[in-house]
Amino acid sequence: MRARRSSLCRRSNERFAVAQSLAAIALVVNDYDEAIRFFTECLRFIVVEDKELQPGKRWVTVRPPGGGTHLLLAKAVTPLQSSRVGDQTGGRVFLILETDDFWRDYHDMQSRGVVFTEEPRDEAYATVAVFLDLYGNRWDLLQRKTF
Repeated sequence: MRARRSSLCRRSNERFAVAQSLAAIALVVNDYDEAIRFFTECLRFIVVEDKELQPGKRWVTVRPPGGGTHLLLAKAVTPLQSSRVGDQTGGRVFLILETDDFWRDYHDMQSRGVVFTEEPRDEAYATVAVFLDLYGNRWDLLQRKTF
């Protein structure tokens, strides 16, 4: 059963400083170690944390070498969670990996076995191509254009 969506938040005229950032995005995986291998060996990510919380459950975060939001590798433990591995967004691009050199990273990722589902394309906003992670989640590799 799905939780009911709450009504819209009430607006307030009160102004205050907010110090928030998106720290991590959970990515449901089948296995911690195979996910770590893919992200570190194929995408050159860095393991930020890998701590055992209890038997069979770890806190594992990785991030791109240039920094940014971390991925929390969350091992699926229920049939419902397992059904989401590889398709967390219903077939849409899930995550965007931004680079400062599209062609360098595109060729490097290809040489490491990363599967691209399309040829790179030149859009008005960026050079971009869709690739798959080890479970089939769709990602964009993207280099923004400067205007």
